[in-house]
Amino acid sequence: MKYPIPSTPIQSARIRHRGSFLRSTLAIVFSLFLGSVAFAQPVDISDIEGMYEVLAQPQPVETGDNIEVVDVFWYGCPGCYQFLPVMEYVEQNLPDYVEVRRLPAIFRDSWLIHAQGFYTAQALGIAEKHHREFFDEIHKEGNRLETKEAIIDFYNERSGVDKDKLDQTWESFTVNSNINKSLVMQQRYGIRGTPTIIVHGKYRVGTSLAGTYQNLVKVIMKLTEYEYQEKNKGA
Repeated sequence: MKYPIPSTPIQSARIRHRGSFLRSTLAIVFSLFLGSVAFAQPVDISDIEGMYEVLAQPQPVETGDNIEVVDVFWYGCPGCYQFLPVMEYVEQNLPDYVEVRRLPAIFRDSWLIHAQGFYTAQALGIAEKHHREFFDEIHKEGNRLETKEAIIDFYNERSGVDKDKLDQTWESFTVNSNINKSLVMQQRYGIRGTPTIIVHGKYRVGTSLAGTYQNLVKVIMKLTEYEYQEKNKGA
Protein backbone atom coordinates (compact mmCIF):
# COMPACT_ATOMS: atom_id res chain seq x y z
CA MET A 1 0.00 0.00 0.00
CA LYS A 2 2.68 2.49 -0.96
CA TYR A 3 3.88 4.28 -4.02
CA PRO A 4 6.65 2.42 -5.85
CA ILE A 5 9.91 4.17 -5.06
CA PRO A 6 12.53 4.12 -7.83
CA SER A 7 16.10 3.17 -7.09
CA THR A 8 17.88 6.50 -6.68
CA PRO A 9 21.10 7.61 -4.98
CA ILE A 10 19.00 9.22 -2.25
CA GLN A 11 17.02 6.05 -1.54
CA SER A 12 20.13 3.88 -1.53
CA ALA A 13 21.84 6.29 0.85
CA ARG A 14 18.92 6.09 3.26
CA ILE A 15 18.88 2.29 3.20
CA ARG A 16 22.57 2.29 4.08
CA HIS A 17 21.87 4.95 6.75
CA ARG A 18 24.32 7.41 5.20
CA GLY A 19 22.42 10.47 6.28
CA SER A 20 25.24 12.90 5.55
CA PHE A 21 25.21 12.01 1.85
CA LEU A 22 21.45 12.45 1.76
CA ARG A 23 21.58 15.83 3.45
CA SER A 24 24.33 17.12 1.19
CA THR A 25 22.48 15.94 -1.93
CA LEU A 26 19.28 17.63 -0.83
CA ALA A 27 21.21 20.77 0.09
CA ILE A 28 22.43 20.98 -3.50
CA VAL A 29 18.85 20.54 -4.76
CA PHE A 30 17.57 23.33 -2.52
CA SER A 31 20.42 25.69 -3.32
CA LEU A 32 19.89 25.22 -7.05
CA PHE A 33 16.16 25.74 -6.68
CA LEU A 34 16.37 28.79 -4.46
CA GLY A 35 19.13 30.27 -6.57
CA SER A 36 17.09 29.97 -9.74
CA VAL A 37 13.78 31.40 -8.50
CA ALA A 38 13.52 35.05 -7.54
CA PHE A 39 10.66 35.54 -5.12
CA ALA A 40 9.56 38.76 -6.79
CA GLN A 41 9.04 36.92 -10.08
CA PRO A 42 5.90 34.85 -10.77
CA VAL A 43 6.55 31.17 -10.16
CA ASP A 44 6.55 29.12 -13.36
CA ILE A 45 5.32 25.60 -12.62
CA SER A 46 5.32 24.43 -16.24
CA ASP A 47 8.54 22.50 -15.67
CA ILE A 48 6.89 20.28 -13.03
CA GLU A 49 3.85 19.46 -15.14
CA GLY A 50 3.04 15.75 -14.85
CA MET A 51 4.89 15.44 -11.53
CA TYR A 52 1.77 16.07 -9.43
CA GLU A 53 -2.00 15.63 -9.60
CA VAL A 54 -4.70 18.24 -9.07
CA LEU A 55 -7.42 17.12 -6.69
CA ALA A 56 -10.85 16.79 -8.26
CA GLN A 57 -12.17 19.19 -5.62
CA PRO A 58 -10.07 21.53 -3.45
CA GLN A 59 -10.21 20.65 0.24
CA PRO A 60 -10.27 23.05 3.21
CA VAL A 61 -6.98 23.72 4.98
CA GLU A 62 -6.32 23.98 8.72
CA THR A 63 -3.34 26.33 8.73
CA GLY A 64 -5.01 29.73 8.64
CA ASP A 65 -3.02 32.21 6.58
CA ASN A 66 -0.19 29.74 6.04
CA ILE A 67 0.19 27.43 3.06
CA GLU A 68 -0.58 23.89 4.17
CA VAL A 69 1.50 20.79 3.44
CA VAL A 70 -0.01 17.50 4.65
CA ASP A 71 2.36 14.58 5.21
CA VAL A 72 0.31 11.39 4.73
CA PHE A 73 2.13 8.41 6.20
CA TRP A 74 1.93 5.03 7.95
CA TYR A 75 4.50 4.18 10.59
CA GLY A 76 4.74 0.60 9.35
CA CYS A 77 5.47 1.63 5.74
CA PRO A 78 9.08 0.98 4.61
CA GLY A 79 8.72 3.63 1.90
CA CYS A 80 7.66 6.20 4.48
CA TYR A 81 10.74 5.39 6.54
CA GLN A 82 12.97 5.81 3.50
CA PHE A 83 11.21 9.10 2.75
CA LEU A 84 11.48 10.36 6.34
CA PRO A 85 14.87 12.16 6.02
CA VAL A 86 13.65 13.84 2.83
CA MET A 87 10.53 15.08 4.62
CA GLU A 88 12.64 16.24 7.56
CA TYR A 89 14.85 18.25 5.22
CA VAL A 90 11.86 19.73 3.44
CA GLU A 91 10.36 20.83 6.78
CA GLN A 92 13.61 22.47 7.85
CA ASN A 93 13.86 24.45 4.61
CA LEU A 94 10.29 25.48 3.79
CA PRO A 95 9.53 29.20 4.14
CA ASP A 96 7.87 30.51 7.29
CA TYR A 97 4.57 30.88 5.47
CA VAL A 98 4.30 27.10 5.05
CA GLU A 99 3.00 24.83 7.82
CA VAL A 100 3.26 21.02 7.81
CA ARG A 101 0.53 18.77 9.22
CA ARG A 102 0.64 14.99 9.63
CA LEU A 103 -2.13 12.64 8.59
CA PRO A 104 -1.72 8.95 9.49
CA ALA A 105 -3.36 6.88 6.77
CA ILE A 106 -5.72 4.03 7.73
CA PHE A 107 -6.16 1.66 4.80
CA ARG A 108 -6.46 -1.53 6.87
CA ASP A 109 -7.59 -2.42 10.37
CA SER A 110 -3.95 -3.12 11.26
CA TRP A 111 -3.04 0.51 10.48
CA LEU A 112 -5.55 1.87 13.00
CA ILE A 113 -3.38 1.16 16.04
CA HIS A 114 -0.58 3.42 14.80
CA ALA A 115 -3.01 6.22 13.95
CA GLN A 116 -4.52 6.00 17.42
CA GLY A 117 -1.05 6.09 18.94
CA PHE A 118 -0.10 9.14 16.87
CA TYR A 119 -3.24 11.08 17.78
CA THR A 120 -2.83 10.14 21.45
CA ALA A 121 0.69 11.55 21.39
CA GLN A 122 -0.47 14.61 19.45
CA ALA A 123 -3.20 15.34 22.03
CA LEU A 124 -0.50 15.27 24.72
CA GLY A 125 1.91 17.45 22.73
CA ILE A 126 4.59 14.78 22.27
CA ALA A 127 3.92 13.46 18.75
CA GLU A 128 6.43 15.61 16.85
CA LYS A 129 9.22 15.09 19.37
CA HIS A 130 9.00 11.32 19.01
CA HIS A 131 7.92 11.04 15.37
CA ARG A 132 11.29 9.81 14.08
CA GLU A 133 11.83 7.66 17.17
CA PHE A 134 8.55 5.82 16.49
CA PHE A 135 9.70 5.07 12.95
CA ASP A 136 13.13 3.97 14.21
CA GLU A 137 11.59 1.69 16.83
CA ILE A 138 9.73 -0.20 14.12
CA HIS A 139 12.17 -0.25 11.22
CA LYS A 140 15.55 -0.16 12.97
CA GLU A 141 14.87 -1.86 16.31
CA GLY A 142 12.35 -4.39 14.99
CA ASN A 143 9.67 -3.54 17.58
CA ARG A 144 6.48 -3.47 15.50
CA LEU A 145 4.47 -1.53 18.13
CA GLU A 146 1.34 -3.42 17.15
CA THR A 147 -0.60 -3.20 20.43
CA LYS A 148 -1.97 -0.42 22.59
CA GLU A 149 0.19 -1.59 25.48
CA ALA A 150 3.38 -1.52 23.40
CA ILE A 151 2.66 2.01 22.15
CA ILE A 152 1.79 3.31 25.61
CA ASP A 153 5.01 1.77 26.96
CA PHE A 154 6.97 3.42 24.14
CA TYR A 155 5.62 6.92 24.82
CA ASN A 156 5.90 6.47 28.57
CA GLU A 157 9.56 5.50 28.32
CA ARG A 158 10.47 8.19 25.79
CA SER A 159 8.45 11.12 27.13
CA GLY A 160 7.80 10.32 30.78
CA VAL A 161 4.06 10.87 30.38
CA ASP A 162 2.18 8.76 32.92
CA LYS A 163 0.72 5.51 31.56
CA ASP A 164 -2.70 6.24 33.04
CA LYS A 165 -2.79 9.60 31.26
CA LEU A 166 -1.77 7.96 28.00
CA ASP A 167 -4.46 5.32 28.48
CA GLN A 168 -7.17 7.90 29.22
CA THR A 169 -6.16 10.02 26.23
CA TRP A 170 -6.15 6.93 23.98
CA GLU A 171 -9.93 6.56 24.47
CA SER A 172 -10.68 10.29 24.37
CA PHE A 173 -13.18 12.10 22.18
CA THR A 174 -10.35 14.12 20.62
CA VAL A 175 -8.44 11.04 19.49
CA ASN A 176 -11.55 9.30 18.15
CA SER A 177 -12.58 12.46 16.28
CA ASN A 178 -9.16 12.75 14.66
CA ILE A 179 -9.26 9.12 13.58
CA ASN A 180 -12.64 9.63 11.96
CA LYS A 181 -11.37 12.79 10.25
CA SER A 182 -8.31 10.92 8.98
CA LEU A 183 -10.55 8.28 7.39
CA VAL A 184 -12.65 10.97 5.69
CA MET A 185 -9.74 13.11 4.50
CA GLN A 186 -7.72 10.26 3.00
CA GLN A 187 -10.74 9.60 0.79
CA ARG A 188 -11.22 13.26 -0.09
CA TYR A 189 -7.53 13.60 -0.89
CA GLY A 190 -7.72 10.50 -3.10
CA ILE A 191 -4.84 8.84 -1.25
CA ARG A 192 -3.79 5.60 -2.96
CA GLY A 193 -0.64 4.86 -0.99
CA THR A 194 1.98 6.22 1.37
CA PRO A 195 4.00 8.37 1.48
CA THR A 196 1.91 11.09 -0.16
CA ILE A 197 2.07 14.87 0.18
CA ILE A 198 -0.97 17.14 -0.20
CA VAL A 199 -0.16 20.78 -0.94
CA HIS A 200 -2.71 23.33 0.27
CA GLY A 201 -5.70 21.07 -0.28
CA LYS A 202 -5.22 21.20 -4.06
CA TYR A 203 -2.29 19.06 -5.19
CA ARG A 204 -1.33 15.42 -4.60
CA VAL A 205 2.39 14.63 -4.81
CA GLY A 206 4.22 11.31 -4.61
CA THR A 207 7.34 9.66 -5.96
CA SER A 208 5.33 7.61 -8.46
CA LEU A 209 4.77 10.87 -10.37
CA ALA A 210 7.82 12.89 -9.37
CA GLY A 211 10.14 9.96 -10.14
CA THR A 212 12.91 10.89 -7.69
CA TYR A 213 13.21 12.48 -4.29
CA GLN A 214 14.99 15.43 -5.89
CA ASN A 215 12.00 16.04 -8.15
CA LEU A 216 9.63 15.60 -5.23
CA VAL A 217 11.42 18.32 -3.27
CA LYS A 218 11.29 20.63 -6.27
CA VAL A 219 7.55 20.01 -6.75
CA ILE A 220 6.72 20.72 -3.09
CA MET A 221 8.80 23.89 -3.05
CA LYS A 222 7.37 25.23 -6.30
CA LEU A 223 3.74 24.45 -5.48
CA THR A 224 3.94 26.03 -2.04
CA GLU A 225 5.49 29.20 -3.43
CA TYR A 226 3.02 29.26 -6.33
CA GLU A 227 0.08 28.97 -3.91
CA TYR A 228 1.53 31.69 -1.71
CA GLN A 229 1.83 34.07 -4.63
CA GLU A 230 -1.67 33.22 -5.87
CA LYS A 231 -3.07 33.76 -2.38
CA ASN A 232 -1.42 37.15 -2.05
CA LYS A 233 -2.13 38.57 -5.50
CA GLY A 234 -3.24 42.14 -5.21
CA ALA A 235 -2.40 42.29 -1.52
